[in-house]
Amino acid sequence: TLAMKGLTLNCMDRKSEAYDLVRQGLKNDLKSHVCWHVYGLLYRSDREYREAIKCYRNALKIDPENIEILRDLSLLQAQMRDLTGFVETRQKLLSLKPNHRMNWIGFSVSHHLNSNASKAVEILEAYEGTLEDDYPPDNERCEHGEMLLYKISLLEECGFLERALEELHKRESKMVDKLAYKEQEVSLLVKLGRLEEAEKLYQALLSMNPDNYRYYEGLQKCVGLYSENARFSPDEIDQLDALYKRLGQQHKWSSAVKRIPLDFLQGDRFREAAENYIRPLLTKGVPSLFSDLSPLYDHPGKADILEQLILELEHSLRTTGRYPGRAEKEPPSTLMWALFLLAQHYDRRGQYGVALSKIDEAIEHTPTVIDLYSVKSRILKHAGDLAAAAALAEEARCMDLADRYINSDCVKRMLQADQVALAEKTAVLFTKDGDQHNNLHDMQCMWYELASGESYFRQGDLGRALKKFLAVEKHYADITEDQFDFHSYCLRKMTLRTYVEMLRFQDRLHSHAYFHKAAAGAIRCYIKFYDSPSKSTTDEDDDMAKLLPSQKKKMRQKQRKAEARAKKEAEEKHEESSVGGPSKFGKRHVKPVDPDPHGEKLLQVEDPLLEATKYLKLLQKNSPNSLETHLLSFELNMRKQKILLAFQALKQLLRLDAEHPDSHRCLIKFFHKVGSMAAPVTDTDKLIWSVLEAERPTISQLHEKSLIEGNMTFLEQHKDSLMHRAAVAEMLYVLEPNRKPEAIKLIEESTNNIAPKNGALGPVGEWKLKDCIAVHKLLGTVLVDNEAALRWKVRCAEYFPYSTYLEGSRSSAIPNSAYNQIRKSSENGSANHSGGETADSLASNGKLEAFKDLTI
Repeated sequence: TLAMKGLTLNCMDRKSEAYDLVRQGLKNDLKSHVCWHVYGLLYRSDREYREAIKCYRNALKIDPENIEILRDLSLLQAQMRDLTGFVETRQKLLSLKPNHRMNWIGFSVSHHLNSNASKAVEILEAYEGTLEDDYPPDNERCEHGEMLLYKISLLEECGFLERALEELHKRESKMVDKLAYKEQEVSLLVKLGRLEEAEKLYQALLSMNPDNYRYYEGLQKCVGLYSENARFSPDEIDQLDALYKRLGQQHKWSSAVKRIPLDFLQGDRFREAAENYIRPLLTKGVPSLFSDLSPLYDHPGKADILEQLILELEHSLRTTGRYPGRAEKEPPSTLMWALFLLAQHYDRRGQYGVALSKIDEAIEHTPTVIDLYSVKSRILKHAGDLAAAAALAEEARCMDLADRYINSDCVKRMLQADQVALAEKTAVLFTKDGDQHNNLHDMQCMWYELASGESYFRQGDLGRALKKFLAVEKHYADITEDQFDFHSYCLRKMTLRTYVEMLRFQDRLHSHAYFHKAAAGAIRCYIKFYDSPSKSTTDEDDDMAKLLPSQKKKMRQKQRKAEARAKKEAEEKHEESSVGGPSKFGKRHVKPVDPDPHGEKLLQVEDPLLEATKYLKLLQKNSPNSLETHLLSFELNMRKQKILLAFQALKQLLRLDAEHPDSHRCLIKFFHKVGSMAAPVTDTDKLIWSVLEAERPTISQLHEKSLIEGNMTFLEQHKDSLMHRAAVAEMLYVLEPNRKPEAIKLIEESTNNIAPKNGALGPVGEWKLKDCIAVHKLLGTVLVDNEAALRWKVRCAEYFPYSTYLEGSRSSAIPNSAYNQIRKSSENGSANHSGGETADSLASNGKLEAFKDLTI
């Protein structure tokens, strides 16, 4: 009774009382399986799965055949990937209740997950042996068909291809999903080498869906014209061209059949195919055309052909209003879309001035197209004027207040320009009840939290930055938890192939790019906090140290009381503002208050590096092929004085990319640090030294060379690269601080070579804006030469005239520039944006009030 009362209280969010009651119940009767089961349920609700499993096992010692407990235990074992235990539990469930379909399926799936697919097939066949000939009834045909397809996929995984194909044909009448049946059949035929049959089947699949790229890829494999790296001989290109011309006549409305040839065609044939592809899409006005064509820019020579082609189309449309060689006139909008495409083309090639002139011309032609302003905003972002980019994105947003995508695009630009408060106000226009933080967090809006965290990090607000990064990490923990409900649901609904696929996705979940960014951001925050702890906390510690113990105690009590009072006031204030109407049960919905809105408590850690190590381990496990993972590992372990771990990170860096500037920096820094350490005294230190002495000759960059020689050899190999020269200069200064002028000269002698094959409208250098900014920071903060930094800034401003960081002549940082006016008008708007007068019109977000003063 006490345990059941505890379970009820747990559902009412009275956790501590619930635990006390259940423990009390256990004390009264330690041999009650109900008490142990309830104790496990409490732990399960708190996501303490390992403890819950212990409780269930204790319950099963008392009542080993309790089906409810066994089922709950199997779900937890699947969640925790205790696969051996999962197999045992499912076997026990099956032996206790063999007439239950779900127990057979669960036992089969457990063996599959435990890498024993052949045993899983045997179990499914044994289950089929228990069924009658006329099974399944009409209401279970879907589930049974899914089970059969799962069984065939298991046979395929085991390598029993002939048997799988035979089984597939035999069971065709019992399978409801005919598309999955055909796809499974064609996959087996290709693996068996029966390519002619597979080709006919791919043709049939293409007649069902002529825009599925996988079908075209499969068809190419069948006719022997497939290549992983998309490189073909002239003979193969001719055959592919003929194949896609035939397919084009069969599927005239398919866009895939027109787009795929652009990947393999070369020269004049590529130009002809590209022109045929681009013309109708320009006439139609497809804004995503450039995104579709952008992968072609990685193919040598194709970007130049596209440039000539689009320029010719633009010239013809401007002078005659027609495409070259066509009699009928094009609508006026076609010229605008051609300019739109050209602007994006020049943006991709780094010719920002030309790109802006084209997009301005397009805006002048048709000022009401929102996509033009969004693309102009993107061009300005790439050119380095983040404030003007945010202003233009805001202008685009105001043209359609009901469009969520444009709102999100605007928010992202604002965060890139470090306008966080304004970005928050804009983002909440599309959240429920305008409650910004909680709602964006509940929606798992990770792109917003990452961009916001990066912005706070740039501004030096480490608490808020860390809070945003850790919020993303929590989302991934929630996604991992979300799979729990599917362990029973998928077995019941028989979506077995998708279920196994989902479990495998969950196993590699933390290798996703967003998690990598969040974990790396959190580690950078902890490292920065370790390098420069906030002055206020250190000052407070000094003041506390001067006080007597009794005074310290009083001071701490005062602080605790003040914190509790402030928290209570905040909760009351929040409750007044956010209490919703009463629900049907008579309760009021109170939104939870955030006890640490600025992330200050997150920084109150004794050992920031220890906290950072938790996230580093996750990165090392899930992103081992990322250079950034091992760079962070190196920085962290050097600060922790963990020499061998730092060396391990260094070896990984050299394995991934030995020629990268950061790999070179780490190599020189590491051996310079080791060289300056005192001689080893303890046995451990001697062992570490012996390992390093044995390993150093294996590093080719330093083989029989001093660090200075290794540094200069690296310069010889990469003397034309700005970032490599900067790395060499920085290491020269680290090794020999008295050679600082020489290090600065190394950087200043870098030349911005003209990038090869770049368009008809002026040359473009190889230097990237972010690299120039990084070098400027290096000159100012590491080499500490403000004059050299200023000279560098002036020099780079000529190459990047739109960059606000470099104070380029055309950027919004210059008082009289055109983009300064846009920025000012945006700032005036943002002042109103936050003011009370326009709050109503903002909150309306596209309702009629916003259009009261509109004249047409």
